[in-house]
Parts: sequence; structure tokens; C-alpha cells
Amino acid sequence: MKKKYINSLWILSALFFISSVQAQTKITIENTEDAPVISKHIYGHFSEHLGRSIYDGLYVGEDSPIPNTDGVRNDLIKALKDLQIPNLRWPGGCFADTYHWRDGIGPQEDRPTIVNQWWGDVTEDNSFGTHNFLNLCEVLGAEPYLAGNVGSGTVQEFSNWIQYVNHDAGSPMAKLRKENGKEESWDVKFWGVGNEPWGCGGNMDAEFYADIYKQYATFLTSWDKDAKLYRIASGPSGDDYHWMEVLMKEIPPELMEGVALHSYSVIDWNDKGPASDFTEDHYFATMTEALKMEEYITKHSAIMDKYDPQKKVGLIVDEWGGWYDVEEGTNPGFLYQQNTVRDAMIAGATLNIFNNHSERVYMANLAQAVNVLQAVALTQGEQMILTPTYHVMKMYTVHHEAQLLPVNFESPDYTYNGKSLPAVSISASKKDGKVAISLVNIDSKKENEVELDLGELDVEGMTATILTSDKLQDHNTFENAEKITPEEFKDYKLRRGKLQVTIPPFSVIVLESE
Repeated sequence: MKKKYINSLWILSALFFISSVQAQTKITIENTEDAPVISKHIYGHFSEHLGRSIYDGLYVGEDSPIPNTDGVRNDLIKALKDLQIPNLRWPGGCFADTYHWRDGIGPQEDRPTIVNQWWGDVTEDNSFGTHNFLNLCEVLGAEPYLAGNVGSGTVQEFSNWIQYVNHDAGSPMAKLRKENGKEESWDVKFWGVGNEPWGCGGNMDAEFYADIYKQYATFLTSWDKDAKLYRIASGPSGDDYHWMEVLMKEIPPELMEGVALHSYSVIDWNDKGPASDFTEDHYFATMTEALKMEEYITKHSAIMDKYDPQKKVGLIVDEWGGWYDVEEGTNPGFLYQQNTVRDAMIAGATLNIFNNHSERVYMANLAQAVNVLQAVALTQGEQMILTPTYHVMKMYTVHHEAQLLPVNFESPDYTYNGKSLPAVSISASKKDGKVAISLVNIDSKKENEVELDLGELDVEGMTATILTSDKLQDHNTFENAEKITPEEFKDYKLRRGKLQVTIPPFSVIVLESE
């Protein structure tokens, strides 16, 4: 009897030990010479006239005691430069289809005011306009991405804006620009033809917008065959595959260089949940929505491939990110929310998806740059803090313009309340003889062990950085601005071309070859 009891204990202990050991996930990284290059424009940003995004975010005015360059905060300029921001979208969003660009040029005291009907019904004084934005892009070294007014504008107005910013001389709009102090043109390449026409941009159906787009695109020209415009049609939201089908079928390829996709990680539009004081129910539901990006891009790409097998038209995910209830005591129309480790999980996993689909995804724009939605920076008077999302974007700069290294693996599951999601995501690239690997584990409790086969890549040594914290709800504050920052990571081994990594729960890791 005693012997049986001891044997039973041993068996139970062994079973417990086996169940507690984390199974290792095998990942193969391929060194494929014809793999696509990951466009740096995938790491773009978005700044709309919304809440405190422009005013009190980017722009404080030249007379502000806050150190600034032409009215734009110097601390934010430095932060965005350090992020190697490749492009910046402006002035909207929904605001774009109420914006008339001539209201924002000339002496500031002469500019008319309007009411921002979409975002808080506040007065917009147009003190930040075309010159301010395009000059800022020059300072940042970023490509401007201008969203034109289709909903309440005209073809002539849009065409004149292009002429104003791009035509060197000999036209009325170039003359007007010179009178306003800018002798040389800015040569803006990226132009969005309206925004969300299925909603705030006019409540159109796909067929109607396709016709409107063709009309506008016909008159959007650059006058310089060597500086062709990149015209971006307003595409679908999420899983509206009909919208994509209509645009790809009806718009001739010579009139469209890109088509936009919008997708936010929203649990419920009527009850989005808190930004920082959230439960695991909220977290799992948010990540479920975020990871749908893989399905959306795959299915939209398949439609695009049917009409554009050469992949000449880029998929432009120019609005993405987490969207929650606003912080208590703030204007509901300002969309100000905190940014936690959960947002780092959204950012890391989403960017991995974009990288792995870089044969079709050419550009993406996180919504938004400062003080709105999943911002990379938050400001309060003279203070500015960088968010976990900022740090992920900076860690991933190693992928800019690098050649994709395709990966093959089956992710372990993150299981909660009987439902499962892929716990681990990865993307890899090579540039200038160096390999970069980004890993994300969204599991709220379990670490995950992975083994990466680097045999084809001739990697002899690596360095690594990790972003994580004690709790998913952790975030940087104005009282503790560096609670969450990247740290050196050492829980990995590289032996004979095999890289073994233990990824802690809710963490982002980037490894680089030496």
C-alpha cells in the first residue's frame, strides 16, 4: 500500500512537471533573395486637427514659453526625429473633408475661423496651416501625406492645392505661394483623395465614390513626369471587401497608386472600455480585434491581386491603433487616452503583420502622433512623455528599408475563458549584412520559448532589447515618465545557428546581429 502511494505521488509529480514545462516553438527564418523590401513608410504617423493633437500637441505658437521652432515644440521635434518618422499624414481624418486649405495660408491674423464639427465643436483658428505643416515635415525629414477635401470641396480646390505646393513657377497658385513667403515648391508626393467616404466623408456607397475618385484623380497632376503623384483612394474599413472589390475593378490602374484601409482595435463602438484601468476581459477582446489585421490584409490583398497581379497599387493602412474611452474629465470629442503595455502589444504585433505583408503593404499611419488615441507622445504644459508605443516604434526602426526574411512557424496559444489567440508573432529582416528579429508575446501570464533556425544567415552574435513591465496596465505618467522604457535583454542563447529565446508574458523583444 505504501509503495503504491509513493508511486502515485511520483507519477503525479512527474505529470505536474511535464505540464509546467513550456513547449518550445520552432521557427524557421528563410534567406530568400527575392523577398520584398519593408518600406519605411509602414512606420508612418498621423496628426489630425482633433483635440490636442495639433494645438497644445505639435503646435504651441511662436510666442510660447515652451521651446519651439516656428511654433512647433522642440521636444516633440526631437522625439519624432529620433523615431526616424518617414511620413506624416495631415490634416485628417474626418477633419480633412471639412478643411479648405486657403483658410490656412497668408498672415495668421487674416485667417478665418471655423467650427470643428467632428471633434468637440471647438473653434479652429487655422493658425496651423499648409506652410506650418510642410515646413515641419522638412525639419523632420519626413514625407508629407496630404488628405484632400472631397466631401465638401471641389476638384478645382484640390487641384489648386497641388499647384500651390508643387508648381515651381508660372501659375497663379505658385505666385500666391511665393507671395506668402515660400519661393521653392515642396514637391509633395502623397495625396489622399478624401477620407472615409463611406462615413464622415460623405456617406457614399462604393460605386459612387469610385466615380468621384476618377473625376478627382483625372485632374490631380504633377506637371513633372519625373515627380509623379502617389494618389491614394479612400478604401474600406475592416472587412468591407465589397468596397475594395469595387475600387479595384472600377478605377483604372493609371489613376490610382494606392488604396487605403482603416482598422481600429475597438471592443465595442458603444462601450470601448478604459484605456488603463482595464481587465483581462478587455485585454483579450482588444487583442482579438488587433490581430484581425492579418485577416483583413490577407483578404484585401487577394482582391487586389485579382486586378493588380503585378502589385503596382499599394495597400495603405493609414489609420490603425487602439481606441478606448477617453480619460475621465476630458472632452469626449478630443479622444485623449493613456497608453499602456497593452498598446505596446498592439503596436508590436501589428507592425509584424505589416512587415510580413510588405509585398503589398506600402504605407501605414498610426493614429495618432500626439495626445490622440494610440499616441507616441503625450504633452501637459511644458512636459512631454513618450509612451510604450513610441518605444516599440523606435525599436522597430531596424526594419526600415530592410529586406524581409520570411518566417515559418505555428504559434502557441494564448487561451482565456475557452478562447484562443496566437500568442507569439515575429518578423525578421536583413540590411547591410545585419539581421533583425522582432518578437512579441501577447500572453497575459505565460512565457513562451522559441527556437529560431538561423542556419542560412551566418549569424555569430546578437544583442537584444526588451519592452515590458510588471502589469499590462502599467504606463508612463508625467510624474514617472520612464516607468516603461526598453532594457537590455539576455534570456537567449545562440549556438550553431540555433537561437533560443524565452519571451516573458506581454513583452516585445528586438534582436540584432552584431
